Amino acid sequence: MNVVCLDMEGVLVPEIWIAFAEASGIPELRRTTRDEPDYDKLMKYRIGILREHGLGLHDIQKVISTVDPFEGAKEFLDALRDTTQVIILSDTFTQFAHPLMKKLGMPTIFCNTLEVGDDGMICGYRMRIKNSKLSTVKALQSIGFETVAAGDSYNDLGMIRASKAGFLFRSTPKIIADNPDLGHFEDFDDLRRAIENSL
Repeated sequence: MNVVCLDMEGVLVPEIWIAFAEASGIPELRRTTRDEPDYDKLMKYRIGILREHGLGLHDIQKVISTVDPFEGAKEFLDALRDTTQVIILSDTFTQFAHPLMKKLGMPTIFCNTLEVGDDGMICGYRMRIKNSKLSTVKALQSIGFETVAAGDSYNDLGMIRASKAGFLFRSTPKIIADNPDLGHFEDFDDLRRAIENSL
């Protein structure tokens, strides 16, 4: 049996931190896992900037409520889910993901949790498991599933390479150039066909 594992941000929905950077006028928050492969370093950087500007979870959630999935993302997911099981594996947080999942028809998502103080300020984060995307793919394989994975960032490469088939979607020129053996796509229909052909 197959399970398709998809990244969320940059694949199905815009990057939340980039949307918040634009809304808040803080360009430093545009930095994502496309730019920084060390997730802990990236999150500490983000939390420091938020604290410096006095911005809390509510400020980010207000911006998230205005973010819509990419055009065609829901139809892509619906078509895949007619064929096979799909799990979204994301390094985002439950406090960010729910409104976006509603707009995508409530697919299954495995993600992380923010630690928020009584003042509403983000003070830390709790990863569901170390190397969560790769660890989840390996766990699924250990109980008899074959996985197919797609993502756009450095933190997706582990799950992509560990799967029986894996693809880059709307990735950066550098990541594509550094991984010339991986198929890469810009269009949801092309990605769906590649995934379905590999099932």
